[in-house]
Amino acid sequence: MSYETLQIIWFILIAILWIGFFFLEGFDFGVGMLLPFLGKKDEERRAIINSIGSVWDGNEVWLLTAGGATFAAFPHWYATMFSGFYLALFLLLVGLIIRGISFEYRSKDANPAWRNRFDWMIAIGSFLAALLLGAAFANLARGVPINENMMFTGNLFTLLNPYGLLGGLTTVAIFLLHGANFLGLKLEGELRERVNGFAKKLWIAATVLYVILGIFTYIAGFWNNGHINPGVIPIAAVIVLLVAGYFINQKREGWAFIMVALNIVLTQVTFFTMTFPNVMLSSTNYDWSLTIYNASSSQYTLTVMSIVALIFVPIVLAYQGWTYYMFRKRISTEKKSLVY
Repeated sequence: MSYETLQIIWFILIAILWIGFFFLEGFDFGVGMLLPFLGKKDEERRAIINSIGSVWDGNEVWLLTAGGATFAAFPHWYATMFSGFYLALFLLLVGLIIRGISFEYRSKDANPAWRNRFDWMIAIGSFLAALLLGAAFANLARGVPINENMMFTGNLFTLLNPYGLLGGLTTVAIFLLHGANFLGLKLEGELRERVNGFAKKLWIAATVLYVILGIFTYIAGFWNNGHINPGVIPIAAVIVLLVAGYFINQKREGWAFIMVALNIVLTQVTFFTMTFPNVMLSSTNYDWSLTIYNASSSQYTLTVMSIVALIFVPIVLAYQGWTYYMFRKRISTEKKSLVY
């Protein structure tokens, strides 16, 4: 297999890892952010947490794998992004840590104040992670200051530009909607009805922000930063989000979840399509951008990685699919059935 073909394949594989992460961890973050607002009683909050209790840590593996694959396949991309986005990624890590700790510790004490504190930590950690990831990808689409030596020359405040913040807030809104739809599939009774009511309001906010982000992206010309025109993909992303509103109003949670999931997938496909073959666009000078060609590992490294991926990726996917199948049942607020 040619060197160029391997570089393209690994760009696609990393894109798939990020798509999988946003799809799976998206509803995790959404559920976490909704926790203090949907659960009025401790049993309800426990039911909400139990809806993702068996899968949340497995979903985060997609982030670790995406980071590890980037490091191995495109070390210059990894070095520039992780050094340039250092403070933002540190805050992301803080959000993930306090979120993970809270899942494990909130039920260690029956004290309502103790549990309420950890519930808010789950919500804050989920919000922080969603906001920062959205802002990071918006900045990658917009372009960041990179010099001729592949060095990021900005700082944290460079990333906190209007477009980056809009991308972050849009991601938060979409994840909230994704989480609400997931809870509609997992919960039952009064709590399920409350979730459906929340989903209707969240859909309006998510749709408005998403359309504004799309218009901003088009007017600013960011959609044309790469060598491939995304074509109808972003239009399809908007359409499925609009269709999701119909299914939410019809209380057809399954189809609503699928439509929002498709929106997330198509949005990520749009991002990777409109930046290809670039992996980090330089707003200083386009010619200084990092591409799959100047940022990749050697042909031998990519070949070995391809063999390893071919063996282990199907195993991991099968295991995670089995996990979701085993924990597919709805969750009630009965104490004897709750774990967290």
